[in-house]
Amino acid sequence: MSGLHERHRAVSPEWLALYYRHPIELTHGEGRYVWDADGNRYLDFFGGILTTMTAHALPEVTKAVAEQAGRIIHSSTLYLNRPMVELAERIAVLSGIPDARVFFTTSGTEANDTALLLATAYRGSNQILALRNSYHGRSFSAVSITGNHAWSPTSLSPLQTLYVHGGVRTRGPYAELSDERFIKACVADLEDLLGHTRAPAALIAEPVQGVGGFTSPPDGLFAAFRRVLDRHGVLWISDEVQTGWGRTGDHFWGWQAHAEHGPPDILTFAKGIGNGMSVGGVVARAEVMNCLDANSISTFGGSPVTMAASLANLSYLLEHDLQGNARRVGGLLIERLRSVAAASPAVREVRGRGLMIGIELVKPGTDDADPEAAAAVLEAARAGGLLIGKGGGHNTSVLRVAPPLTLTVAEAEEGAAILADALHAAG
Repeated sequence: MSGLHERHRAVSPEWLALYYRHPIELTHGEGRYVWDADGNRYLDFFGGILTTMTAHALPEVTKAVAEQAGRIIHSSTLYLNRPMVELAERIAVLSGIPDARVFFTTSGTEANDTALLLATAYRGSNQILALRNSYHGRSFSAVSITGNHAWSPTSLSPLQTLYVHGGVRTRGPYAELSDERFIKACVADLEDLLGHTRAPAALIAEPVQGVGGFTSPPDGLFAAFRRVLDRHGVLWISDEVQTGWGRTGDHFWGWQAHAEHGPPDILTFAKGIGNGMSVGGVVARAEVMNCLDANSISTFGGSPVTMAASLANLSYLLEHDLQGNARRVGGLLIERLRSVAAASPAVREVRGRGLMIGIELVKPGTDDADPEAAAAVLEAARAGGLLIGKGGGHNTSVLRVAPPLTLTVAEAEEGAAILADALHAAG
């Protein structure tokens, strides 16, 4: 065990997980590559959990951070903040939400906390609908709406949470149905649930479940849900912490795959917008955002430095059509990975869209999750010079592939080849 690892264990909680049998210290990065303290180079297919969205050490972002830090680093929301207003203006338009208001936080967890506060205050209800297999953050309220017990360490909760079907297409009681019948069954489940409870405040859902293993429903499910929710006055919160900013390729936001009835009432975001800076936020129409009848501020949300970084990052993303790149290179990568998976009896499914791809591993000849195999592939990929992630419900048997959106075709081929070797070595 390295000296730094020993020091980490001496001062950190036991539940603070580290990847790999011999954890690595990343010291610097450039583009889609990172280096560890021993000088080893890795192709980064995880981006610090989908957070390094454009590239490591992107000059436009580092320049914006340095220039803003040279002027003023902090002021709080008690003062006018030009970078915050400029970013809010851009996000309000991009969100698709009419008469949108934007509130900045420091993380996706805090963004979802804020969305829950808004919804429960607006509706006068502490009931929340969430999807099974979901993940919404680490705070007390966020774990209480997380439908994945591996990431929800307490049954205590400030909210009453009820879970509906729909987040996982290929497992569960509706897995064998066609997409159309799957949607109808999930809607019937929602209708039945609403018939047995008092009016909930909101349904919160990830368009693609991140920690859950990059699972998603058929396109149109949330539009069908929205018709039911609207009849009952229930708000729809779209958790776009992992799906936002064009990562899915086909759409700028995950909710747009379900856009028949327009945007959600509340949208939350974080991770990629800051390209590694600590940024999150909530977008809601003014009627919902302004419903609070008490004072509130944010000490660190909307920091001038994080806002400057996010503005530069967003401009780069839009000017270089990184959504289009995610669609094109992501499409090539997923097909390459499906070709690789065809030779491995341990792979149950390769799924995803854009640069958000999951490889689900099972014990060969069964549908039983195989977390040991996933851990082995993670180690083998690292040995081959590739960093990936893990997820997939309480079994953590899904390899998560989510490179920066500037990924090139050559890098996609390089990563797929390393993954092929890793699957072979671990199998």
